[in-house]
Amino acid sequence: MKRIWSSILVLSLIVVVLAGCTRDGGEIDSKDNGKLKVVTTTTIIADVVRNLAGDLVEVEALMGPGVDPHLYKASAGDVKRMSQADMVIYNGLQLEGKMGEVFENIKGKVIFAANEDLDESKLLDFDTNPGYFDPHVWFDVQIWKSATQRIAEGLKTLDSENGVKYDENLEKYLTQLDELDKYVRDRTGEIDPDKRILVTAHDAFQYFGNQYGFEVSGLQGISTDAEAGTSDVRQLANFIVDKKIKVIFIESSVPRKNIEALKEAVKAKGFDVKIGGELYSDSTGDAGTPAESYIGTVKANIDTIVNALK
Repeated sequence: MKRIWSSILVLSLIVVVLAGCTRDGGEIDSKDNGKLKVVTTTTIIADVVRNLAGDLVEVEALMGPGVDPHLYKASAGDVKRMSQADMVIYNGLQLEGKMGEVFENIKGKVIFAANEDLDESKLLDFDTNPGYFDPHVWFDVQIWKSATQRIAEGLKTLDSENGVKYDENLEKYLTQLDELDKYVRDRTGEIDPDKRILVTAHDAFQYFGNQYGFEVSGLQGISTDAEAGTSDVRQLANFIVDKKIKVIFIESSVPRKNIEALKEAVKAKGFDVKIGGELYSDSTGDAGTPAESYIGTVKANIDTIVNALK
């Protein structure tokens, strides 16, 4: 009997040790594959890091495609991943509203917000929280270029030996972002100015509208933490009817039922509005799709918008 219990004990210890060697298990050496480890909150930031770092670092996003960062709560596994990383990059500007204390409690790591120290004159106010700004800055490609430059500087601080490589990759990527900006403007030009009205599930597209000439209205506020009430649905339904808006959009990270309720509210007023497609708001698209990158996501959004509105 003692031999049986001894065998069980040994096997249990082996399992514990092996679990500690796995990605989701215990202690992990961030350089066990020769690469520095960077953990980001969103897939959008992770994609930027991959473009800037190439194969110099291992990148992991805590939130997958379609995940709502406004409501996201860090799991014990997330905290472990961040604690074992060499660098943690988050969006900031209150996007990850429920993770503030987690960031503050991570000690001894290079941790920073991608949108810290941006030119505040270019930022939009967060209406429900005076003194704070709308965090969805990536929808203005020109502002996102500034965030990208900040991320590059952070990576160079972490890995100064490869500073030249990061600079070279940054220059190439900024050129791609300029091309993306032109693509969005060219496609926008296909829509008559009076048809450039964008109604979405939550108010994530104000930077997009401000930069590219769209009037934007969201059913929920800037943060999905604030639920849309009956009065919100009624007011937006009245707006759609008054403006004779024919198309509204769902979002990948917000439940479809909210826009369906808006559609029914419009119908009750004797007007028909259609759902023009799904937009990516707070994350990139699924891996293996054209929208899996930031650039692909922005292109997919403008293509969906233009094809529906023109």
